[in-house]
Amino acid sequence: MPAFPFAMPVAGLEAEFKVFIDEREIIPEDYWRTPRAFITRPLLARGMKSSQLPTGGAVYFDGGVLEVVTPVIEIAPQCTARMVRSLWEQIGFVRDQLDAWERHHAKRVRLQAFSCHFNISFEIARQERTRDRTIQKLALLLAHLLPIPVIVMGANRRSTGLGVRPRRDRIEITFDFTPDPGLMAATTALIVGVIRETITWPSYRVEELFARGIPTIAGLEPGRHATRNGWITRAFHFPRDPFRTPLDARVWPVSDGRIVSMRELALEIASAFRPSIRRVSDPFSERVLFAVLTAKARSLLELEERPAEYDDVGRAVRWGTTIAAMRNYEAGRRREDVERLAPPWRHSGIDRRTRVTLPPRIERRTTRDRRHAIHRDVEPRLSRSAYERVFRQLASGKRLRIGREILTPIGVKGWDHALFRTAGGEERMLSIDEVLEHMDGWMV
Repeated sequence: MPAFPFAMPVAGLEAEFKVFIDEREIIPEDYWRTPRAFITRPLLARGMKSSQLPTGGAVYFDGGVLEVVTPVIEIAPQCTARMVRSLWEQIGFVRDQLDAWERHHAKRVRLQAFSCHFNISFEIARQERTRDRTIQKLALLLAHLLPIPVIVMGANRRSTGLGVRPRRDRIEITFDFTPDPGLMAATTALIVGVIRETITWPSYRVEELFARGIPTIAGLEPGRHATRNGWITRAFHFPRDPFRTPLDARVWPVSDGRIVSMRELALEIASAFRPSIRRVSDPFSERVLFAVLTAKARSLLELEERPAEYDDVGRAVRWGTTIAAMRNYEAGRRREDVERLAPPWRHSGIDRRTRVTLPPRIERRTTRDRRHAIHRDVEPRLSRSAYERVFRQLASGKRLRIGREILTPIGVKGWDHALFRTAGGEERMLSIDEVLEHMDGWMV
């Protein structure tokens, strides 16, 4: 088995969209052949049906959908916020290019949310893997552990299920795309936090959950995923439909013999992993996550229908709550307006559609007072991950000096290597970690 290709554990997000032109669904690869047909900015070579974006990620045509992907982002404090910010930056760039294409061709293009994939590295060395500690067993354990908390956080009434696919050096979770950065950040924090903790366990057998006192749904029988020897949990794999059962109805038997609600079970599971969630996320995402799980903020499952924002993603991004029905929600005696929270990306370089609304208690102050209030109440600016900076520099048009050699980026190979051309015209391939070692060599 090849060694893990990165010096640090990594994670990343992918989002797939159906494409409609003048309200007719099209197959992107048939209509445009390549993303370069609607992207006017210079792009690094990547593949016939994919392009490396200046924002660090990539856009693909894959299986009849348009797919945007973040660069790999090393797992570290606040990495889940970086993942979500990066994904929406890729979406924002693609949407900008489609806006220009619309104007030029007098057509309307909309992106309908299809799915989101969460990729988390599995860098356990071969000698540390045993019969009870394989990536396949980890996938089955996660198929029992993840569905209820993830469904409560990110599913809607038309969701169909959650998939867990073991890849060679990563676990891939397939789920619905959530057209709201705040809810997506909370869901990502949950998924990454749970998976990173379970990877450290000495056994991945499903019985390990019972041994650790972590309850799961009794009678849940995940099915075989259609691809990559993974697992899928759809409505019919549960004792009852989790997408149609009220969140607070105590009708679910769990592995320790109790009868609980989905929200109660989701809260128990997330609470068991809270230290790990906190290690990879940020205060904003953690607060949104536990606000939903304690009924202080609304879950999408509490809406009668899937919100319309799923059907035209990227036109108006609010970095708090995009979905209108999720704002100003009254839950019991306490009101939790997620728009008032301070996401760590609020002062980062986000796209032109961003509208940030300060809480009323700040807006009423003078400019000087408001400046001090922002410094006190808002999370510090979210920095870029090391690997993010590599991919953004590769796409910047700059050249890289290594010793006496000057290299021009000409392409990206997968997510772990970059292609360069020397002054003499030769091609040179460097790993992303090798590029990272020479980040001070980028020339203006």
